[in-house]
Amino acid sequence: MADIVILGAGLGGLPMAFEAREQMRKTDTITVISDSPTFHFTPSNPWVAVGWREAEQIKIELAPLLKKRGIEFIHAAATKVHPDRDQVELSNGETISYDYLVIATGPKLDFDAIEGLGPHGGHTQSVCHVNHAELAGEDWEKLVADPGPVIVGAVQGASCFGPAYEHVFTLETDLRRKKIRDQVPMTFVTSEPYIGHLGLDGVGDTKGLLEHELRQRSIKFITSARITKVEAGLMHVEEVGRQGEVVETHELPFKHSMVLPAFKGVDAVFGVEGLVNEKGFVLVDRHQQNPNWPKIFSVGVCVAIPPVASYPVPVGVPKTGFMIESMVRAAAKNIRALIEGREMKHESTWNAVCIADFGDGGVEFVAMPQIPPRNLNWAVEGGWVHMAKAAFEGYFMGKMRRGVSEPFYERMMLDLLGITKVRDSKG
Repeated sequence: MADIVILGAGLGGLPMAFEAREQMRKTDTITVISDSPTFHFTPSNPWVAVGWREAEQIKIELAPLLKKRGIEFIHAAATKVHPDRDQVELSNGETISYDYLVIATGPKLDFDAIEGLGPHGGHTQSVCHVNHAELAGEDWEKLVADPGPVIVGAVQGASCFGPAYEHVFTLETDLRRKKIRDQVPMTFVTSEPYIGHLGLDGVGDTKGLLEHELRQRSIKFITSARITKVEAGLMHVEEVGRQGEVVETHELPFKHSMVLPAFKGVDAVFGVEGLVNEKGFVLVDRHQQNPNWPKIFSVGVCVAIPPVASYPVPVGVPKTGFMIESMVRAAAKNIRALIEGREMKHESTWNAVCIADFGDGGVEFVAMPQIPPRNLNWAVEGGWVHMAKAAFEGYFMGKMRRGVSEPFYERMMLDLLGITKVRDSKG
């Protein structure tokens, strides 16, 4: 019997639990530890922030769901991982031992890196968590009642740019529907070196598509932007040149602002030697296994991935939903191999299939793999994308409620399209 412990129950942790239950033996125990009693579908947070979704619509209670699948659930926060003794300390005073540990905590949101950033004690909103999205929704209602300037963007060091684009376009769509768009100047502020970079050096013609969309909707934008400070109603921004010089400073007034922070590792793993990098992200090899602590695997946003290039304003690499599912599949198969004394042979493809919703349309892109150079690289825009995201929301939530990581028909369809999640290692 092997004890597999999973830290986190988000877009990485919950599918990991279901995949592990499918891949492991009946005698192996699966335990999920999460500081939240619910799973929530993060990609729908921008809709919560404009009132198009209620938070409860994208939540699932974890305890009964996991019990139904024969998976133990502990509602507590992990406070410290001890790889030297194969244990995890919890906020409830318990210490949990493991044979294999999967870290799927997601990130810690680094609002403290910039003065005045964030919804708690700062002056900007966030859509990184459903609770933040609810707060953003309350602030948005105030903006609608008393229109004024809006700023949306992502700070230096951010690695998840898609939600920022989704949010600014969704807000713009909502303003037009409410017939007050003409009263709201909008500015998009991003650390990306160019619009549509996305932390990936672009995908297909995302530069052209997204820049066109911003211009078409009369949304001003500032790239290579470094936010230095946020005051109540005023954002201080430095626009940085190719050599790192400040080419222009901006003082941007706002009545509503949503800015994505940089991410870092959670406190439970931060600073653990050999486990994480200097920012607290978990080090993994091509098998999703930590190279220094072979009993530890990691999936999702908490995984360390080097930037695709060096820029004057730091830009991180996103971990998209399909990419995370790819990590999950590889990790589960490799843990099963180790349990049975076999050599690990599965590695994540890190292919990306993403939908960026604009409220009344959007962009879909495919990057195989996500990090260039790529075998497939394209992006397409259309009104159907908004409906596609709504359909995917329902499909994914349905999978989670059934306790299934990947139904057989999804696997067959992806195989037919040539979009694979794992591949055999090449030695």
